[in-house]
Amino acid sequence: MTTTAGNAEQMERLLTPEESRPAITGPLLLVLALLSAVAPFATDLYLSAFPTMTTDLGTTATSVQLTLTAFLVGIALGQLLFGPLSDRFGRMTPLVVGSLLCLVASAATALAPTVEVLVAARFAQGVTGAAGMVIGRAIISDLAVGAAAARAFSLMMLVGGIAPVVAPVLGSVLVGPLGWRGVLWVVFAIVAAMFVGVVAVVRETHTAGRRAKARADRDGSPSALRALGSRVYLGNALAFAFAFATMMAYISASPFVYQVMIGFSEVQYGIAFGVNALGLAAVSAVSARLAGSRSIRGLAGTGLAVCLAAVVAIVVIVAVGAPAWLLAVPLWVAVSSLGLVFGNATALALGGVAGVAGSASAVLGALQFGLGALVSPVVGMGGEHTAVPLAVVMFVAISIACASFLLGRERRS
Repeated sequence: MTTTAGNAEQMERLLTPEESRPAITGPLLLVLALLSAVAPFATDLYLSAFPTMTTDLGTTATSVQLTLTAFLVGIALGQLLFGPLSDRFGRMTPLVVGSLLCLVASAATALAPTVEVLVAARFAQGVTGAAGMVIGRAIISDLAVGAAAARAFSLMMLVGGIAPVVAPVLGSVLVGPLGWRGVLWVVFAIVAAMFVGVVAVVRETHTAGRRAKARADRDGSPSALRALGSRVYLGNALAFAFAFATMMAYISASPFVYQVMIGFSEVQYGIAFGVNALGLAAVSAVSARLAGSRSIRGLAGTGLAVCLAAVVAIVVIVAVGAPAWLLAVPLWVAVSSLGLVFGNATALALGGVAGVAGSASAVLGALQFGLGALVSPVVGMGGEHTAVPLAVVMFVAISIACASFLLGRERRS
């Protein structure tokens, strides 16, 4: 047995990356994209039902809002749990267990008799649903490097850009005939489709040979784990996370900017939000197409530079007191340009930490949602009639993203 494992490991080292890594097929990429889309569907699909939930459960708006907070906290913590587990035990076992438990938790949310039970179930749903997000990124890192990984991550981000557009609209249409419990059963159905896809399509990518090598690295020297503290990993991971924080600042403030300051109706706001999200999805698709012929670092750097320029324009518009409607164009540019950043920065961050891709993906995801949760309330601190907090938070976040990206550049020997 030892000889066989040793021979397999030796063969894996001799093969080129293209020969030793199975291709990322269309069905696999579709399932991995669904894993990444569960979070936006689980958060955005039931938002329009909050008033009804408050009445039906005999509780307060704050308590209902806590169901969303609990889910987001669960996602952040769940990634830190399932990422390292997938490095130790392989991708499939934690992924299947997490997906199955997420299915159970999703049923519990729809059946919850009280808001307290609902909050607990949503937290459990976030923790277990995080397995798909964090392990999905690790699987891509197992199967692809460089341009191929950047292309796959960008295509996943394309789905991530469309889901926030579809979910609120779909939720507002469904909450009337189905009620809030019916909407949560729709989330259950999405998670069920995710679970079926995992069982039917996904196969183990973190092989026994790779796990043994990773354990040997950790036991013999801290080099593999030390990679998580490397300048390249941290620089690109922070660039990704703070770029995401830039987008979350926009998302959190967008209802006030478009509806209160610009004067859009709810329908017009939905259209504007959708146009911005589709811009992000379109640029993500362009990024995926260019990844094979352009430097992925160059693409990410271009996206960050364009986003920074757009945010500077937002700061100038706010500082001089120009009409609020002028914010619409630079906001669209800032959000759309991030389509060049997310997939490529993820590939750059995870590309050098193959031995601990699950843990690296976990840290990346925890930073992403942690910073997102942090900036969301800050942009509303000045009230609903000013965009000053939005401009300041977006400028600080994208500036840190650009600085981190520069620090994450590999030194030439």
